[in-house]
Amino acid sequence: MGILDFIRDHFSHALPILIVGAFALAIVLERGKALFVTYPIGNPRAFLDKITEMVLSGQTSQAVAFCDEYEKSKPLARVIKGALIRAHLPESMVEHGIEYEVGLATQMIQKRTSFLATIANVATLLGLFGTIVGLIQSFDAVGHADPQQKSALLAAGIATAMNATMMGLAVAIPSMIAFSFLVNRASRLVAELEHSSVRVLEILKQRYYVTGRQGAESSSSDNIVPLRKSA
Repeated sequence: MGILDFIRDHFSHALPILIVGAFALAIVLERGKALFVTYPIGNPRAFLDKITEMVLSGQTSQAVAFCDEYEKSKPLARVIKGALIRAHLPESMVEHGIEYEVGLATQMIQKRTSFLATIANVATLLGLFGTIVGLIQSFDAVGHADPQQKSALLAAGIATAMNATMMGLAVAIPSMIAFSFLVNRASRLVAELEHSSVRVLEILKQRYYVTGRQGAESSSSDNIVPLRKSA
């Protein structure tokens, strides 16, 4: 008995496995596109270098506008924008704002991926359930069959049971493999967000350190000039 024959002849056993398999495929396609295509910025280092150049040159509003070009689909741009629009606030409030934006972005990156592990477990259990049902039916049929038919019925029942197990594993194994790849990718994106958030905070500190130092030097020069004139 092939897998297609099993699906046709025992559709009630195969349908739940097919349903969870369809859910797994949908999640893999959606999360794969999001994590490998939609969310990442092509060259995050160049993006951060551009933001650094703008902020240190006093073009914070231009840096925010630059982030707006990516914000809807790029978590990194959203986190950096969240830091830049709070740049005028005290440092502690900027840090809390960055943590909040990183938390939101992390949830967006990690959502639905964990369902794959659950689907893999459920598919395995559904396959096992089909196996047990197939064995019960086969032994029940053997108990009421003629001696000449017992071996054929037993073989058919065992084939049904094994096909149920194989179908469950055929959904569970790819789901677990995809889960591992997607979790690894999501972890890399989250680490990139955390690293970038620390960097943008340091950029803002450098900017206001430079601004404060220039202001202090200007103030010192203003104090010296009148002394020279009075002399």
